[in-house]
Amino acid sequence: MTGPVDTQDVTLFGNWICPYSVRVSFALAERGIVHEVVDVPPTAARPRGFVVPPEFVDHSPRGEIPMVRIGSEYRADSLPILEWLEECFAARPLLPADESRRAVVRERTAWIDAHVFPPMIGVYYGTHEDRIATASSSMAEALGEMGEWLDGSAWLAGDAPSLAEAAVIPVYVRLAALGRLGFTGPVDTRVSAHVERCTGLAGWNAVSWSDEQTDELVDRFTRHRAKARRPAG
Repeated sequence: MTGPVDTQDVTLFGNWICPYSVRVSFALAERGIVHEVVDVPPTAARPRGFVVPPEFVDHSPRGEIPMVRIGSEYRADSLPILEWLEECFAARPLLPADESRRAVVRERTAWIDAHVFPPMIGVYYGTHEDRIATASSSMAEALGEMGEWLDGSAWLAGDAPSLAEAAVIPVYVRLAALGRLGFTGPVDTRVSAHVERCTGLAGWNAVSWSDEQTDELVDRFTRHRAKARRPAG
């Protein structure tokens, strides 16, 4: 599918606990794209007996969320989905019109994916204190690099929220949980100010966590650590 479309027949297959789904939820809400949500937990969080919708099985190549359907077409994986939304909907784009500025947004979006997400995941999946500490340090360093982008700018890649914000929002949403799971920071002050600005965006309201959701993530990975550290036998 190429070019803007008029259809509002949009469905997101995803779940709040998945950071990659959060990216797409944020972008849909920030752009005001009306959509249905089909709750499909990530593989590691699916309750026993959960029945995955056949439509999802048929069209998600790796069987992982997020997946989006627009009309009769499907895309999986968060960053390709974000780009697809830009192709399909003209309203409130998260990519600038200028091609050189688009390149900056895409470069920084990919950088966040490569340098912020792995240590974030390392913090909450970590089972040994030294590895958690290493992941925490790497995450703080990556956030410091992002702070440089924000030096004199309100947003990560230009004068308006962009796909770079969509890419990093899942990190911001779970900062409180990460702190309880071993992320000791520090968080660059420019990033903290950016987090505060992001809380005023329409997309934030669609993905921000309640205290109960924060507790659920912390409990899930606390139990994961306890099980991993349990002596065999």
